[in-house]
Amino acid sequence: MIRFGVVGTSWITDAFIKGASLNEDFKLAAVYSRTEEKAKKFAANYSVKNIFTDLDDMAKSPLIDAVYIASPNSLHAEQSILFMNHKKHVLCEKPLASNSNEVKNMIKASKGNNVVLMEALKTGFLPNFIAVKDNLHKLGKIRRVIANFCQYSSRYDGFKQGNRYNIFDPAFSAGSLMDIGVYCTYFVINLFGIPKDIIAIGTMLESGVDGQGTVCLKYDEMEAVIIHSKITDSAIPSEIQGESGSMVIDKISVPQKITIHYRKDGVQNISRPQIEDDMYYEAAEFINLIKTGKIESDINSHKLSLSIMSVLDEARRQMGVVFPADNRK
Repeated sequence: MIRFGVVGTSWITDAFIKGASLNEDFKLAAVYSRTEEKAKKFAANYSVKNIFTDLDDMAKSPLIDAVYIASPNSLHAEQSILFMNHKKHVLCEKPLASNSNEVKNMIKASKGNNVVLMEALKTGFLPNFIAVKDNLHKLGKIRRVIANFCQYSSRYDGFKQGNRYNIFDPAFSAGSLMDIGVYCTYFVINLFGIPKDIIAIGTMLESGVDGQGTVCLKYDEMEAVIIHSKITDSAIPSEIQGESGSMVIDKISVPQKITIHYRKDGVQNISRPQIEDDMYYEAAEFINLIKTGKIESDINSHKLSLSIMSVLDEARRQMGVVFPADNRK
C-alpha cells in the first residue's frame, strides 16, 4: 500500500483520486491546502483525517510515502524538490516545471534522493495513445502532424472584465502554451522526438501570457504544427498524415476515437476500450515504479519531460512570454 498526500484541492485532484483509487495499492493519507478550512472540507470528502497547511511539515511527515502535486506551475519545482529531499516520491502535474532549468534541478533531486519523479501527463499511458503508436506504420512515410487543442477558458470572460486568474498570470508560469499546448507538444515529441527547428508565434494578452499560438516543428522528412488556444474553441480533430493514409485523433489530450483513412483502402477504426476515470493509468504506472524500485518511467521519462520543456522554452522565447521563474537559478 502506497500512502499518498495531495497538494492542491481543485477538480484535477478529485479526478486523480478517483482514478488512482481504482488501484488496490493506492491510499489517500493526507491533504494539503493553504487554509485549514479548505483542507478539512476536501479531506472530509474522502474520510481522511490528516491535513496540513504547512508544506514543510507535510514533507517531513512519516504519514505519507508519496505526493501528488497539483499546485500552480510556478510552484511545481520548489514543492517537488522539497518533498524529494525528504525522501517522498513525487507525481507532479504537467507541465513539470516553469522551464528546463527547473526540470534539471528536479531530476537532480530525484536521482540524489533515489525517489520517483514523474510528470503527471496521462496521455502516454492511455490505451488509445498506445493504439496510435502501434498503428503508425500503416500510414507509410509520415509527412505532417497537426496537433490541435483549442478550448475557450471558463475564466476568459472574467479576465476580459478585469479579473485576475492564475491561468492568465505570468507569475504562475501560465498561459495557453503551458496549460494546453503542452498536450500537443507531448504528443509530437513522444512520437517523433526533438525537432531540428522550431518556429513559434502567439497572441499575447495584456497580462503578459499567450492566449493562443502556433508552433511549427521541423524534422528531416516531416513537419508538425501545434495549434493551441484558451481564447477560442475548435471543432477540428488532430491528424497524422502519411503517404499511405492519415490518422484522425478526436482529442489529442485524451484520445478516444481514432480512425485511419487509407488513401486507397477505406477507413479503419483502431480505437480501444479505455477506463473513464483515465488518471488511473498514470497512477498505476507511478505506483508500479515505487514498488519496483525505479525512479523514472520508461514512458514519461525524465528525458522526455526535459525534451518537452526545451521546446516550450524556445516557443516562449520566440513569442516573448517571460515568467518570473525564468530569472531564478
